[in-house]
Amino acid sequence: MGAVKIWDAMEVAEEARENGTSETPSSSLTVDITLPLPQMKPHIIGLCKDLFKKWSQLDDSCFSVETVSGGITNLLLKISVREDDGREVFLTVRLYGPNTEYVIDRKRELQAIKYLSAAGFGAKLLGVFGNGMVQSFINAGTLTPSDMRKPKLAAEIARQLCKFHQVQIPGSREPQLWNDIFKFLDKASVLKFDDSEKQRKYDTISFEEVHRALVELKDLTDLLNAPVVFAHNDLLSGNLMLNEDEEKLYFIDFEYGSYSYRGFDIGNHFSEYAGFDCDYSLYPDKDAQYHFFRHYLQPDKPQEVSDEDLEALYVETNSYMLASHLYWALWALIQAKMSPIDFDYLGYFFLRYNEFKRRKVACFSLARTSIL
Repeated sequence: MGAVKIWDAMEVAEEARENGTSETPSSSLTVDITLPLPQMKPHIIGLCKDLFKKWSQLDDSCFSVETVSGGITNLLLKISVREDDGREVFLTVRLYGPNTEYVIDRKRELQAIKYLSAAGFGAKLLGVFGNGMVQSFINAGTLTPSDMRKPKLAAEIARQLCKFHQVQIPGSREPQLWNDIFKFLDKASVLKFDDSEKQRKYDTISFEEVHRALVELKDLTDLLNAPVVFAHNDLLSGNLMLNEDEEKLYFIDFEYGSYSYRGFDIGNHFSEYAGFDCDYSLYPDKDAQYHFFRHYLQPDKPQEVSDEDLEALYVETNSYMLASHLYWALWALIQAKMSPIDFDYLGYFFLRYNEFKRRKVACFSLARTSIL
């Protein structure tokens, strides 16, 4: 694949550090994500002292570090700091997975976090460093795929997504979906694997066929005139947190956030009902989708949404759901080459691509009927 990166995280941290006008503390330090936690701890403490000067004289025993979660791209750590006055402060350190700059635009992410945080979404950005960021700690547990299907939670996710889509992020409002997918295709189509079994599986993929499918789908969805919003683009269960005592839902991790199509964000979310096992029998049926749409379109008066509006959003969502399968299928191929995380990314490509092919005829037919 060569050394060409799509986006450079290190550059972003350096820029933030050199740009004295940035109010967010920054450090050029990096932390090796592959270290076991006991060996990683002194590096994390050093990082916190470098970023937050008020803690630079604290004894190392005032810091505790624990793992919150390790996703398939990041490692999340909870840091507690006992200050001189005995007060305890909690933070989250997010370490980017190795080589994630091949698929994530960190500059776009850091810019968005500031505005999303101001609008009440996610954790507050407290600092950036060479291969990660420090954020405020959210006292909540992540959802599971089955949680997202519960009608009460589905309605709350829809209401929050409606608010999220109203946040204005400065800069170009050009939808990035197709730019990103075609970038992924360029990278994914020229890989070479050291593992001969992986190479054999990879060689069965027809990238001409994938390219044709993308062009055909783009041409079709362009006719839908879907609203362009600032989209989360990765609203899976692991990026939704719930504080059950307060009944408060949080959206987190805006790594893939960009201006995109409303239907893509919703269709992508519905695809995540299947979980990483890709059990697409769990994809929501029309009634469950309509329940979500009512609370998304009119959060205060869900029962007043017209049948016409429900049907239009149903067509839009299920057309862009196809784009979600292609997006993550191509993403998975790049990860299969780049990521050290033990996950069958190559197998994931085929699960997503095969589901795209299985659903394509029905979804295309639905869209074409509505356009005529």
